[in-house]
Parts: sequence; structure tokens; C-alpha cells
Amino acid sequence: MSDEVALLVPFSEYEENAVNIGTQQKSADMARFIQTVRDDGLYLLDVAATDQRIRLVAQFLCRYEQGRVMVVSARQYGQRPARLFAEAIGANAAVGRFIPGSLTNPALRSYKEPDMLFVTDPAADQQALIEAVNTGLPIVGLVDANNNLRNVDVAIPANNKGRRSLALVYWLLAREVLKIRGETTDEAWAESQDIEEWQSSF
Repeated sequence: MSDEVALLVPFSEYEENAVNIGTQQKSADMARFIQTVRDDGLYLLDVAATDQRIRLVAQFLCRYEQGRVMVVSARQYGQRPARLFAEAIGANAAVGRFIPGSLTNPALRSYKEPDMLFVTDPAADQQALIEAVNTGLPIVGLVDANNNLRNVDVAIPANNKGRRSLALVYWLLAREVLKIRGETTDEAWAESQDIEEWQSSF
């Protein structure tokens, strides 16, 4: 019971939004974040680790000038929450198809020079990830049970394919970043940001 009180939201809210529902494949990198495997073969992620990493990443993000953070999401269900997260904390967002060269080719209109990259899914956002690695950027990523962590410096274990899961994780991250900056409280954030808006597809 004391563990539940310490979480950013009740354990049941993480479960209801399927944040802990992983894939039927597990990478060796993600073994430490797996709590158990269900009868249907789905690996379940450790919610306590997810919660702790959200706090850690919020502090990490606050080390950077807000406009020098880039958030990317090629996945459809991640695009809206990634964009809303970026808007909330003042970061740049690149949602949908990532234009090759956006981090490496100054001749492109889409060219940006962020100080760090946040990926919704290391596999789906591979182009951005490769360019960030080539330019030496630190990389934060939402990682599912089947993801490889080789190029991810700080990982948040979470279901990075589900609409409700992505919305809740990004919603919590935005809240925690703004709380650290002294720009909001739990109550004010909940009043101003309806989680269901973040869960909409478009």
C-alpha cells in the first residue's frame, strides 16, 4: 500500500491505461524491466521502474534549455501526446515521418540543432535515433519489452504502442517537468490538461 501511495498516479491508473502491457517478445536489454509474463505470452513491465524513470527523466530534461529539446514520434498514437508534451514544456516536436537529414543537413528547412533527443519508440524513430547518435546527442526513449537499448542513454520502460499508455506517460512527464520548474502543481495540471484530450488520435 505504501508503494502505491509513492507512485505519481495510483498503480491502477497505470494498469487501466496499459502502461505495463509489453509485447510478446523480450529483448535481453529489457529483461531487468520485466516484472512477469502473462499466460497469453505478453511481458508485463515493472510499473515502479516506469514511475521512477519518469521522475528521473523529468529532472534530466530540466538540465536543458527548453527550446533545445527535440521530441519525435513516428507512431500514430504517439504523435498527439508527443506534440502536446513538447508544447507544454517548450520543446521542439517532429511527429509523423521524420525527414532524413533533419539533424545532420543544415541545407534542409526541417534542420534543427537540439541538445538532446526524446524518442517515442527507438525502433519506429530509428532515423532520428541514428542521426542523433551520429551527432553525439544524448537520447531519452520510451522503451517496450522488445526494444534494444544500445543507443538509448536514459530509458523509460512503458508500452510505447498504445494510445492510452503513451498519453499518460507524456502527460505525467510534462507535469513533472513543469512542477520541477515551479510552473504548475498536480491539481493545477489536472484542471488545465484533460488526459482524454491527450488520448485522442488527432
